[in-house]
Amino acid sequence: MTPSKRLIKDTVLITIGIFSAAFGFKGFLLTNHFIDGGATGISLLISALTKIPLSYLIVGINFPFIMMGYKIVGRQFAIKTALAISGLALVLATVSFPNITNDNLLVAIFGGFFLGAGIGFAIRGGAVIDGTEVLAIYLSRKFGTTIGDIIIVINVMIFGAAAYFLGIEIALYSMITYLAASKTLDFIVEGLEEYIGVTVVSDKNEEIRLMIIDKLGRGVTVYSGKSGYGKRGEMKETDILYTVITRLELNKLNSEIEKIEPSAFVVMNSVKDTKGGMIKKRPLH
Repeated sequence: MTPSKRLIKDTVLITIGIFSAAFGFKGFLLTNHFIDGGATGISLLISALTKIPLSYLIVGINFPFIMMGYKIVGRQFAIKTALAISGLALVLATVSFPNITNDNLLVAIFGGFFLGAGIGFAIRGGAVIDGTEVLAIYLSRKFGTTIGDIIIVINVMIFGAAAYFLGIEIALYSMITYLAASKTLDFIVEGLEEYIGVTVVSDKNEEIRLMIIDKLGRGVTVYSGKSGYGKRGEMKETDILYTVITRLELNKLNSEIEKIEPSAFVVMNSVKDTKGGMIKKRPLH
């Protein structure tokens, strides 16, 4: 895929994500004061308590995460995320959506579904519209805990605040919203976990190895192996690359590999969690 085609694809995915999330907000969650987890949940909670427009809060609360994403993931990710969040705020401020239902269970399930789909499509496009994952990655590296543990702690605090300020019933329905959003998000991004193990077989393995080190700041393990190809299965000596990245970096890695060798053989596997040198990202200069 050429860079221009990838840009168009990413733009379409992010745009779908923006409108899906906005529909989840205005068509279901806002009128019923239900919240989600993460930065969107904080925005919804503050909006319900203060009547500050959600479009302002989405930008204000996610802004620190955009800056953090610039340092942790990279410039391209930060720019895409800033545009995605700004686009979401603009749609929330200017586009009207009908209030679909006032049934609490339907609001919780389908509000979470459309919100999770929106976040998932944005991630597929190389951006996020909820900065919680960026914060979780940063804190996990700083304190040596898992990303999942960080997200759980953040959401426990958010739903605890919701129970105190909005009532236990709304908090319980909001947990259903969060579960629906999380499951939909996992489905949209094809079940990818926080970490992705990537194996690359390419004739330009040295260029790709240097790219992963220099542009992503990730470590690379190099295996000596043989690749079979052709009708007779001829064997060829080659170096096989293996690295572990976060799912937020997957889009950038694929883009950079395509620039070097579009026909490179790339295998991606879910990694539940990692510990040690592979996840210690080298500072980029």
